[in-house]
Amino acid sequence: MENGSLHKVYEKEIQDLYSAENQLIEALPKMARAAKSPDLRRGFEQHLEETRQQKQRLEEVARMAGISPTVKSASE
Repeated sequence: MENGSLHKVYEKEIQDLYSAENQLIEALPKMARAAKSPDLRRGFEQHLEETRQQKQRLEEVARMAGISPTVKSASE
């Protein structure tokens, strides 16, 4: 595999992970509000904070690798 190809795979993986973290950041507050159990609600809230930290780590990794963590749309 060419070095450029490996970099593209790495970039795509970072973008996929970043997208997943953003989706969780949107979903977890809704899940916490819907939770009947206080323990479950706290678990969702704790997971939200961990997810926000993971998103920041991914942004740092992307910056260090010189890539964008977000996928550009076809119009860009």
